[in-house]
Amino acid sequence: MTFVKKNPSVLWFLVILAVFTLAVTLMSPGTGTGVISTSFVKTLGKTLCLAMVALAMDLVWGYTGILSLGHMAFFAVGGYMIGMWLMYARTEEIVFAALAKSPIPPTPAELHDGIASQIFGVVGSSKMPAIWAFAGSLPAQLALVVLVPAALALAFGWLAFRSRVAGVYLSILTQAMTLALALWLFQNDSGLRGNNGLSGLQNIPGLNHVPQEWLSIWFFWASAAALALAYVLLAWVVSGKFGSVIRAIRDDEQRVRFLGYPVEGYKLFVFALTAVIAGIGGALYYPQAGIINPAELAPIASIYLAVWVAIGGRGRLYGAVMGAVFVSLLSSWFTGGRAPDVPLGFATIHWVDWWQVLLGLAFVLVTLFAPQGLGGLVDLITGRRAPPRHGAPLGPDTGSLQEREAEE
Repeated sequence: MTFVKKNPSVLWFLVILAVFTLAVTLMSPGTGTGVISTSFVKTLGKTLCLAMVALAMDLVWGYTGILSLGHMAFFAVGGYMIGMWLMYARTEEIVFAALAKSPIPPTPAELHDGIASQIFGVVGSSKMPAIWAFAGSLPAQLALVVLVPAALALAFGWLAFRSRVAGVYLSILTQAMTLALALWLFQNDSGLRGNNGLSGLQNIPGLNHVPQEWLSIWFFWASAAALALAYVLLAWVVSGKFGSVIRAIRDDEQRVRFLGYPVEGYKLFVFALTAVIAGIGGALYYPQAGIINPAELAPIASIYLAVWVAIGGRGRLYGAVMGAVFVSLLSSWFTGGRAPDVPLGFATIHWVDWWQVLLGLAFVLVTLFAPQGLGGLVDLITGRRAPPRHGAPLGPDTGSLQEREAEE
């Protein structure tokens, strides 16, 4: 109860998410009236997954001060891990059904070779790469959804934080990590089908008889539950002493280090935790998207993520969710061709081409004139105000309400 009293936004968030989930359920084709389409249910489910990775970004950037431009890489890695099982198990069903028609039952070796040829024939290979060793096991791949992003984050974070790389240099390093991983995945010999990526992920093995309108709402429920758990977990993390320490690291890292706190250890834990949350979000996102390829790891995706959090209002978990949901749905509307073109006489604005310009302009305007972002609207409605400054600010981030946070 103490946690809820200190964090009333958590209860409000869960209530709003529950009402939203119920409304979508009642309007979906599979469980309700069918007012909204199956594709839109999938869009909403994917949006909730993007809100998860936005939460992770807010913890690592808004609360700890680490501007990571690589967290969408962890998101995509989680998608690749679950995608390997989805593609392997689905192909196994197809190959087994084809070989079962022969007079002699197929041997395990023949089945294995058939699966490998079916999956990797598109890149001119008929051998199963070593990294697919556990692809036939769902529990193993689910474990890898957590372990691989965590291991990647721990390895990168340990090298970067122990060297005390910070600021823009750390951002450049995270972006370089993302680019290197994407370039490796583009190669056909990476073991993940190169530029072709993994496809057909919307076909869930063993559930061929279940229509997509049911699968879409099931994944939507799973995405909503995962977002709720992630929000509660991160709200709990930032509400206690740990949260006070990471905010202090954000505001004055050297002072925290001089006080005897293991700054690198705190940073490494946050970096790894947020990588895991991003990986889980990706594992739920890509079965709804149906495909994943190396383009999903492009550095621009992580830059978009930072823009979402900035527009939503960093340093506020609900702000990160608001930013991700608002920009993601608006992007789908503009890029999906549903936004009407704007004729200017001498030219016509096609939003499919100009959407990124509009997003960049929104980012600049929010940064200059509304640093609290959309989360500031919640503060305005609830009457939350920045405490009076009796002298110099307590930290460099004037939008983070350091004085109130210190009192908590």
